[in-house]
Amino acid sequence: MPATPATPPPALRPYLTAHHERLWAEADAFAAEHIAPRAVRMEAAPGRVERKVADLMAARKWFAITVPSTFGGLAAGHVAKTVLIHRIACVSAAAAAILQATQIPVGALLNFATVEQQARWLPGVADGSLLLSIAVTEPAAGGHIGGIETTAERTGNQWMITGTKAHIGNSHLAGAHLVLARTAEAGVRTSKALTAFMVESDRPGLTVAGHRPGLGLHGFSVGHLDLDHVRVPAENIVGEIGQGLSVAQSSSILYGRPNLAAVSLGIHEAVVATTTARLKARPRYQGSLSDLPVLRDRIGDMEARLRAGRILAYQSVHLLDQGLSCDADLINAKYLGHQWATKSAQDAMELHGAQALDRDYILQRLWRDIQHTYPPAGTGEVQRIRLADAAFEEDHIQWSERLAADVARAQPDPTAA
Repeated sequence: MPATPATPPPALRPYLTAHHERLWAEADAFAAEHIAPRAVRMEAAPGRVERKVADLMAARKWFAITVPSTFGGLAAGHVAKTVLIHRIACVSAAAAAILQATQIPVGALLNFATVEQQARWLPGVADGSLLLSIAVTEPAAGGHIGGIETTAERTGNQWMITGTKAHIGNSHLAGAHLVLARTAEAGVRTSKALTAFMVESDRPGLTVAGHRPGLGLHGFSVGHLDLDHVRVPAENIVGEIGQGLSVAQSSSILYGRPNLAAVSLGIHEAVVATTTARLKARPRYQGSLSDLPVLRDRIGDMEARLRAGRILAYQSVHLLDQGLSCDADLINAKYLGHQWATKSAQDAMELHGAQALDRDYILQRLWRDIQHTYPPAGTGEVQRIRLADAAFEEDHIQWSERLAADVARAQPDPTAA
């Protein structure tokens, strides 16, 4: 694959410290040595769940990039998290998806779990012995949280959970799942009806359906969870009873959306690098295809989208690390990051002509992978609704502001720079 920027572009300097730049170089070196050779094998065997890449990233504590050092984490903040996901995604979006999927339930634990719960779960994430998934989506409800049908009934000091979850990232790798279930009677508002539970993967009654490869992100574990009267103790509740919607929404906004913006950015950079390298190498007349004005015009559009998407991805998480109100910025980074990368990927397919249809050519993988950053953490329609709320000043809950104290705990140590 043609190289993407080996050092951070100057436009990112307002958001990056020396520590971030070292992490950028570390992620690039790791991706070149460990991920690039495996990416081809992952693509060739879409029915196989990739485990080695997860082990290698876990050994570097990257799943705990925002976890405080108290629990063994790196306490490096959200900009650092974006650096890792972005640079890994330049080489393999599937590997980046593995990395980001566990970080979402980690965010829920950081923001809503008790200190005792954090001490129970987070050290395992930090030392690499435990990966997590977040199980919200269901076959019938899709992204409509209010339509969740999975139920949890109290039985003494335990809760019994029954239902099915779909499209769960890292489902085959996770040692525990953050499961959202309905704990209130019909008619209760969604804001009070749901509760979040930590469910260990070895609980009786919990089964993970076999991995079914998707359109892209080959090697990334995405599966269904079936919960058949799974019993969990009351101490596995994350947050308060009835607070599940807040747990899910805040994790989606503060972790899910910026994570997916970073994945889209990595794919976008790879698309532009692949296309410009191809046009420069393809002879035409007395020069190359890159000399033709009609093609340069389209490349100019692709580069403009890429540069804008890069700024959105990093500016939004920089605001988050500062504890500032930035929910709409995080939403916008995910929304436009995907939209722009998808448009550039389609342009690239057309600029490559028939070569783009070659199954083994990298561009086809990039085009398929970018489709996977649309549904998670809310489709484009969901993002536009939230942005309209911001425009009308109706976005009543600002998770970035409300949870600023928790966000601040994961800010980078200034002495590390």
